[in-house]
Amino acid sequence: MNAASPNGGGEPVSRNIVRAEGRVTGADREAHFGHRAMTVWFTGLSGSGKSTLAFALEEALLERGVAAYVLDGDNIRFGLNRDLGFSPEDRTENIRRIGEVCRLFTDAGIVVLTAFISPYVADRDQVRAIHPDGAFVEVYVDTPLDVCEARDPKGLYVKARAGEIPDFSGISAPYEPPPSPEFTIDTSQPLDACTAQLLAALPLTTGR
Repeated sequence: MNAASPNGGGEPVSRNIVRAEGRVTGADREAHFGHRAMTVWFTGLSGSGKSTLAFALEEALLERGVAAYVLDGDNIRFGLNRDLGFSPEDRTENIRRIGEVCRLFTDAGIVVLTAFISPYVADRDQVRAIHPDGAFVEVYVDTPLDVCEARDPKGLYVKARAGEIPDFSGISAPYEPPPSPEFTIDTSQPLDACTAQLLAALPLTTGR
């Protein structure tokens, strides 16, 4: 399945391109790194703890010799997606682009951890569809709204409640929870406990 593209379709605009295939396979990269490659996709409301948990998991994975890297929603908007806002269309394009980046990371043999609100089920499903089977792990950070709002680390809920942010997920714009994520976690519990749960659950061992 092809992900949606800015021109409204799923195919590249150019017809004068051909995919290049290298000689190093995914199995070769797994053997080199000693673990499976995958995208661990954290989704949830602002303030739910996605970035905090992703960075903690990255640190724990690196300590165990796993090649891992975090892609954070705000960080991506400073560079790759700096031309996008928060309209529904821009949100969809934001996730389409980062999904392709995640696919490249996974193909390179890396465990890539993402921290994006990614409010729409269809957008997340498109990202899953471009990954090999088993290489996309959706983690729903199901922290209650009142906890997220009490944290309000960026002061965004205050602005959203005041009507200053018109497209704020969970307040002035929709958030669609995953119907069947691989994992659901509530960061109201201690960070170390959340990290340990995910470490124990991730299918990192090679099975080829």
